[in-house]
Amino acid sequence: MTADTPGSLSTPGGISDPGLIKLVNRLQDVFTTVGVNNPIDLPQIVVVGSQSSGKSSVLENIVGRDFLPRGSGIVTRRPLVLQLINRPAQSHANGVGVEKQLADSTDKAANAEEWGEFLHIPGQKFFDFNKIRDEINRETEAKVGRNAGISPAPINLRIYSPNVLNLTLVDLPGLTRVPVGDQPRDIERQIRDMILKYIQKSNAIILAVTAANVDLANSDGLKLAREVDPEGQRTIGVLTKVDLMDEGTDVVDILAGRIIPLRLGYVPVVNRGQRDIDNKKPINAALEAEKNFFESHKAYRNKSSYCGTPYLARKLNLILMMHIKQTLPDIKARISSSLQKYTQELESLGPSMLGNSANIVLNIITEFTNEWRTVLDGNNTELSSTELSGGARISFVFHELYSNGVKAVDPFDQVKDVDIRTILYNSSGASPALFVGTTAFELIVKQQIKRLEEPSLKCASLVYDELVRILSQLLSKQLYRRYPQLKEKIHAVVIAFFKKAMEPTNKLVRDLVAMEACYINTAHPDFLNGHRAMAIVNERHNPPRPVQVDPKTGKPLAATPARAGSPTPGGSADSEQSNTGFFGSFFAAKNKKKAAAMEPPPPTLKASGTLSEREGIEVEVIKLLISSYFNIVKRTMIDMVPKAIMLNLVTYTKDEMQKELLENMYRQSELDDLLKESDYTIRRRKECQQMVESLTRASEIVSQVQ
Repeated sequence: MTADTPGSLSTPGGISDPGLIKLVNRLQDVFTTVGVNNPIDLPQIVVVGSQSSGKSSVLENIVGRDFLPRGSGIVTRRPLVLQLINRPAQSHANGVGVEKQLADSTDKAANAEEWGEFLHIPGQKFFDFNKIRDEINRETEAKVGRNAGISPAPINLRIYSPNVLNLTLVDLPGLTRVPVGDQPRDIERQIRDMILKYIQKSNAIILAVTAANVDLANSDGLKLAREVDPEGQRTIGVLTKVDLMDEGTDVVDILAGRIIPLRLGYVPVVNRGQRDIDNKKPINAALEAEKNFFESHKAYRNKSSYCGTPYLARKLNLILMMHIKQTLPDIKARISSSLQKYTQELESLGPSMLGNSANIVLNIITEFTNEWRTVLDGNNTELSSTELSGGARISFVFHELYSNGVKAVDPFDQVKDVDIRTILYNSSGASPALFVGTTAFELIVKQQIKRLEEPSLKCASLVYDELVRILSQLLSKQLYRRYPQLKEKIHAVVIAFFKKAMEPTNKLVRDLVAMEACYINTAHPDFLNGHRAMAIVNERHNPPRPVQVDPKTGKPLAATPARAGSPTPGGSADSEQSNTGFFGSFFAAKNKKKAAAMEPPPPTLKASGTLSEREGIEVEVIKLLISSYFNIVKRTMIDMVPKAIMLNLVTYTKDEMQKELLENMYRQSELDDLLKESDYTIRRRKECQQMVESLTRASEIVSQVQ
């Protein structure tokens, strides 16, 4: 059994102030009437259980009146937020309208002291509780139709009565396992998701209704409650159908917490059976029968004051009031922070009434161009500490992507040594060259310089992409979301402006490459000239011999004379090597007899075989000269191309942006169209206004509680 006593459910000073529940009801009304989602999780009791557990009977017993729809299948198809408000009986005369309603009522228990009101029909009182049931059915079908579908949109019902305690209960659809009839195939998941949405909120008290004549471990309501409240800290169990248990069995072990313990305990109740409902047995008679059952049952009579619906109502009333008392400071803080948040958003959306359209557009253009300059210059006040942005990304393109891209161009990845040899022979014409050919050097260098055009144009394209990126970031602000046509116009004008600036930018970049290719400046101070290149190659092939010293005198010895048999100029060794040169390599593959026949050269004559020593030296010299000059050109391009792009594209947009926007946008006939607000802005401003009004009223309500 639970530790509390009947006396503890009276109203201890300060804790169970009935005004607290009224306060939460007022807060609930505030957020419901404006048609916006409640941003504050208010304390409430959420009723869960399977379809056959007796949820509806428990609620009707607490209210003391029949008012909930009944039938087979899913009857509760929308959440019912039930606010019970205790109102002492009045002795004054009733109005004419009330008397007429009571006279026309089909509800035998109808009286002037008890009535219901729906939040969606403000001001209309329902004294006939049969009409409350009809209105719940009508409002449900208005949202989900006559089929077995469900909707998360709640129905708010207030019941005023001297016979109820102040409570806020949320009745949810009963858990079902197998779709029946025209129920949706995923009806179990839909109901489960809806229930979880309500009970996973920390401010919700879970009222898990379970039939006592089934195994507690199979209780759908308790199983779902355990998912969000595994310790059972905010779950209270209600055991229905205690009178239908087998002879000799009872729920004493469950009440004592020996089966599935809950901190808030369990309360056993006895509801009307289906025959009682069909026979229209009054609820007051059912409550009397429930009281007699517990007082006369041998297992419960000693603790009968802890059993039954009246005890359940008092217990729920106390639990809810204590819960509200505990959560009120947090509710106040959340209302305050939410009010601040929505007020700021409302200010950012701006007023709905526009001023002078010409001034607004002019100010927006001026503000946009100022932001454009500050982002490119790095003076933006909203600098990111996590990533590069604006002008810093353009610098990255210049000094990382483009610089490394140009440096990676290897002049010899496409021109091989044999190709250089062929170019050397071709450039010397009919007479073999005596010195390394200038023509071959210039030809190869110019070919390689032209390869720098592609990465240079790619650099300009990447900078263009970065400018478009900056444009998109600037236009993502709330101001441009408010005016979609203005945003589209600015975007179109600026993109066209960029494209127009790209033409001279690309031309200047191409001209820079063409300038380098059209004139090879071999007098450049950093260029490695031919004599120096030849000396370097000779040193590689003929490294200086170390001078030998006479160990006795310490004087250098005379040079060793050439060994006998060493090749001499014009000797047989040279004659042998002549066959390994450019032409020799062709004839080496032929039969010497055929060579002697002086056959004509083939249609296509290509170099083959290895390079001779002289050819190797010439190729090395050419490669040294090409590398030296190509490195000079690379440095020049890495320096000049970014300057060209900055001049004709980046700086140009900074200087001319405002003029371009004014010329293309500041036309009197188009200004009003540009300032048409988006549907989102109009809708969102209305939502924020409603939320600010609701939160302001909520703040006034909670500020009354000290």
